[in-house]
Amino acid sequence: MANFMIRFLICNVFISGIIGILLVAKRIFKNTLSSQMQYNLWFLLLGLLAVPFIPFRLIGFPQIFSWLISLRRSSAFNTGTAIDETVKINPTGNENWLNDFTLSVNSETTLIAGYILLGIWLIGILVMIILVIKSSLRLRTLKESALPLQNQEVRRLYHHCLEEMEIHRDIPVYSTAFLKSPIIVGLLKPCIYLPIHLISDYNESDMRYMLLHELQHYKHHDAIASHLMNLAGVVYWFNPLVWYALREMRNDREVACDTSVLKMLEEDAYEDYGNTLINFAEKVSLTPFPFAAGLGGNMKQMKRRIINIASYEKPTSMKRLKGMAAFMLTAVLLLGLAPFISIYAADGNHYQWNSSSENISYVDLSTYFGKYEGSFVLYDLGNDVWRIHDMEHATLRVAPNSTYKIYDALFGLEEGVITPDNSFIAWNGETYPFESWNADQTLQSAMDSSVNWYFQAMDEQLGFSNVYSYIQEIGYGNENMSGDFSTYWMESSLEISPLEQVELLTKLQNNSFGFTPENINAVKDSIYISSSDTGTFYGKTGTGRVNGQDVNGWFIGYIETADNTYFFATNIGADSNATGGNATEITMSILSDMNIWK
Repeated sequence: MANFMIRFLICNVFISGIIGILLVAKRIFKNTLSSQMQYNLWFLLLGLLAVPFIPFRLIGFPQIFSWLISLRRSSAFNTGTAIDETVKINPTGNENWLNDFTLSVNSETTLIAGYILLGIWLIGILVMIILVIKSSLRLRTLKESALPLQNQEVRRLYHHCLEEMEIHRDIPVYSTAFLKSPIIVGLLKPCIYLPIHLISDYNESDMRYMLLHELQHYKHHDAIASHLMNLAGVVYWFNPLVWYALREMRNDREVACDTSVLKMLEEDAYEDYGNTLINFAEKVSLTPFPFAAGLGGNMKQMKRRIINIASYEKPTSMKRLKGMAAFMLTAVLLLGLAPFISIYAADGNHYQWNSSSENISYVDLSTYFGKYEGSFVLYDLGNDVWRIHDMEHATLRVAPNSTYKIYDALFGLEEGVITPDNSFIAWNGETYPFESWNADQTLQSAMDSSVNWYFQAMDEQLGFSNVYSYIQEIGYGNENMSGDFSTYWMESSLEISPLEQVELLTKLQNNSFGFTPENINAVKDSIYISSSDTGTFYGKTGTGRVNGQDVNGWFIGYIETADNTYFFATNIGADSNATGGNATEITMSILSDMNIWK
């Protein structure tokens, strides 16, 4: 929840930008969009305000089409039943390859900040709910004190308005002394409340216009809009631009309602309708109730409405077409921005993979993963076939942890910090919690025991700019090194997805980087695990530990056979015990059942 709050605030930056775009679009198309269309545009914003809470990642139209193509062409893979027993490799010459010692990364500062923000947000929501409840209680008091409308002239006029608008539902009308302007309230059981002073100052023309205005609110289901606006105001209480947008939406609602009334009137009655607003401008006011829609408004809003009435002309067919085109253009623009305000998009943690290839099989391996969330990706080089379990997690970028050492070693070799023949780095004498770390290291021993200080020492000699240049050159994950230079790959800023891990391993094997072949071979030798009649196995584990808990486990690698090469990446996540070793057990069970490695 702490991370959610931080990403939710990031989403609000994009939401504020979208509100700005919407306001600019409304201004540009002011003379093209009808009043109703301008009001309807705000419903797109209400929909976008819900996007951060949608529990999946939104995608664009091109990705939707490619996914449909992939789904049509893919075939299911029958994996059978998960193996309960641990599958083990019998390595030859590399007995420590599964050692994946890792130090805990302390992320309490970020978590505390997130929880503080979450607490403030929830307190604000609670305050807003209390205010809504208070207003609702005032409305309840008004309802209890109101009396059924007794004035026969007003009742006859009201029923005539119902017939005029072809509303067949009998909506109750009440009179009350606790209102200054008429309102209609109620989602399932709507009722109209008229102030007594308007009834006592009865004027048939003015009363007709007021009743028509309230009935237009009913006909356009504005009660639903009121509930949605109030919900948005509660959730986004801290965002002033959202509050401004909701206020503008309420203003546009009244203008649209006025326009709907004008469409029913003859042209010579427009002035009378405008005079009704002018005559009662000092008597009517904003409704004090959260779920009501009414005639009232402040003087600035009244002025805007009167100008709209004075300039109103019934739209021609051409103007309606232009308005529809402008509405659709604005709608497409706003909806196209929806993925940017998704929580899943805001964290920047998904790899936009082109999944349009016809050689993709989406397989269900959930029985292997048990309590873990995660993904398994396999690429069959010889047949150019992908097998993917859980596409959502296969594109999810997480910290690479010790799997990154494959490429860090390659950077050190390319820059001559170490060489294939001499990869020795002396221990600095600092005592580490793992015995194997407290000794001089070579690339082979450092990779076997996942010795962090070895690669940190290599990075210090490489320098930040060199490392960053190499990360950009090979396109490593999100290419983000904004974290501390000594830990950027350990549950920090640098992140990569399982799909990207497999793609990079493929490039490593084929030396698509254009690096020195001897250096490529030295890295391959350092991650060698075992050989058998099946082929040769290469791999590297990785474990992410946060605040003492193992939350992120990796096992990546490839298998060379006589006539093929298989590249794989497994990632698992959980609140605890998500280690590289457990990711390895899952991987070996899957590879065994696929008859790739026994």
